[in-house]
Amino acid sequence: MSSTPRHPLPHAPAPEMNAQRRRLLGGLGAALGVAGGGLGLSWATPALAATGVAWQSWGTGALPIDTRNLRTDSARVFDLSVSSADPSLTGVILWTHITPGAWRAGEALYLQVALDAQFQTLLLQAVVGAEDVAQLQAQRDGTERIDLDGQLPATLAGGPYFYRFIYDGTVSRTGRCRTLSSAGSALKQLKLGLLTCQDYTNGYYGALAHLARDESIDFVLHLGDFIYETAGDPRFQSLPFADRAFTLPSGGVVAMNLADYRALYHRYRSDANLQAAMERHTFICVPDDHETANDCYWDYARDTLGAPDHPYTTDPAYGNSAALLKQLKLDSQRAWSEYVPARVTHNPLATHPHEALKIWRRFQFGSFLDLFMIENRSWRSAHACGEAQWGGRYLPATSCTAYTASSQTLLGATQLNWLREGLTQSTAQWKLMGNQTLFSRLAITFAGAQVAPINIDAWDGFQAERQALTSALKEAKVRNFVVATGDLHTYIASQLRHNFGNVNNLDVANQIGVEFMTPAVTSSNLGEMLGAKLTPAQRTLLMQGLAAPAVKTLNPHIQYFNSNQQGYSTLEFTTNWVEWTAYAVDKAISDPAVARTCVARQRKFVDWPWMVAQSTQGL
Repeated sequence: MSSTPRHPLPHAPAPEMNAQRRRLLGGLGAALGVAGGGLGLSWATPALAATGVAWQSWGTGALPIDTRNLRTDSARVFDLSVSSADPSLTGVILWTHITPGAWRAGEALYLQVALDAQFQTLLLQAVVGAEDVAQLQAQRDGTERIDLDGQLPATLAGGPYFYRFIYDGTVSRTGRCRTLSSAGSALKQLKLGLLTCQDYTNGYYGALAHLARDESIDFVLHLGDFIYETAGDPRFQSLPFADRAFTLPSGGVVAMNLADYRALYHRYRSDANLQAAMERHTFICVPDDHETANDCYWDYARDTLGAPDHPYTTDPAYGNSAALLKQLKLDSQRAWSEYVPARVTHNPLATHPHEALKIWRRFQFGSFLDLFMIENRSWRSAHACGEAQWGGRYLPATSCTAYTASSQTLLGATQLNWLREGLTQSTAQWKLMGNQTLFSRLAITFAGAQVAPINIDAWDGFQAERQALTSALKEAKVRNFVVATGDLHTYIASQLRHNFGNVNNLDVANQIGVEFMTPAVTSSNLGEMLGAKLTPAQRTLLMQGLAAPAVKTLNPHIQYFNSNQQGYSTLEFTTNWVEWTAYAVDKAISDPAVARTCVARQRKFVDWPWMVAQSTQGL
């Protein structure tokens, strides 16, 4: 290749193409159902923190770039492909990464968005200047995030749109994205894919291959643990997949700095099945703990990250340094903001994590559904019964009941108020909370009374805050409340109760909503995760306790429980019901054509307080 910077140049379309484009733009408003009746595109340069984007639209004299002789070996330049996220009425976040070896001084980056995958009907073109591309290489590890909010027409269908990046004469793979529908009260159906816990070293992403091929899905919610901070740590990973093993830049098995987190994201996003899923669907993502460190929280006493299993805490060589732990949180936030596209603002100059990044946000799908994506690690209190795994975070001693204290917070006061006000004031038919850890009670009980919670890293460790939220929902008579959850590597369908101690299933006033937990894509399920630490006799006892009949007997609000498989699930909303469909996909098979099995289907009708099991035959 020549060392001379080479830019794709504008070329003049044939006269008949110009006429065709004018006819297209003239009728595009009616064809797409644009709000207001006409296209009415308004092009402006958004104030992006790192990048100056020049927008070009047809009808203003701008010409499309010459794409006739582009190279198609996209992975050479766009090694992590493309993805979209966080839809708005008139836009979406588009993302790519330019591999360091492909960067060329003086070379600009182009983006095109079209109505068709062949790019015969272009809607817009954006140019990121060469100096800004160079800045992104240096400051954001080569990641580029462009926010199209305000640049696309508000339409009834919300797309799909097709997009691609062009750099140094090479075109990326084509991505497909959607915006929010402008249908308002006319929106009657929405289908979401649900993902969580995709430990790269612990299996293959066949589940993501299936999700990528599902044309019925509108958007995908990723509920956390996009990466794991560990690469082959035997404490969390069984390590049977030699071809998934890799070494972090620091030389260890746990992320210690920004370079390690970046390397983890780079490895995860290099997976072909994850790339396919993110190319085909628009994602809405929130992190959980493993984007930083296992079971992490905010140590208010020392004003730093709490990371009970991280070497900065456990290794005497690091002295449980508050400064190192705070920097670790800042590094993890920065890497997440670079590699996981989202409409959030990251301040790389911030010296405190609470000032660096705010992740919780709301998406309004007309008057049909309100989605509240929460963030549950940056403001949560320490575990109420200590940081020991057994007798502390899990199955705390019966002598400890500090998890009921009102001082325990999962969300922090600001986020809790935002969530409570949003849910109680929403006029949408459905209210959906995108949530990381189990909201329902999971406990050892006797006659309905809680003897001991099983996992106080979840909402069971913050019972007063959960009660405050359900009290507000009950008082405001909020209907059609749904929680979508990840984290526990388990399939769960549960009724939500204001008072879980009230075992009267016929007490309609005690029914608050429903919760659906999506399983891990690859991460070890409860049996694998806990059983590896036990003797054979203890393992047998554990599996008996985790059997669905035992769990449901102790927790009668739980309608379905399965911690024996991995996969993904979908959540479909209509005007009459919401339906959760759960699939199992064998993580041990690398072939993307791996079989998929429907293991559960639960439907909650609008006018019926309880969910109803549906047939899984033929799915």
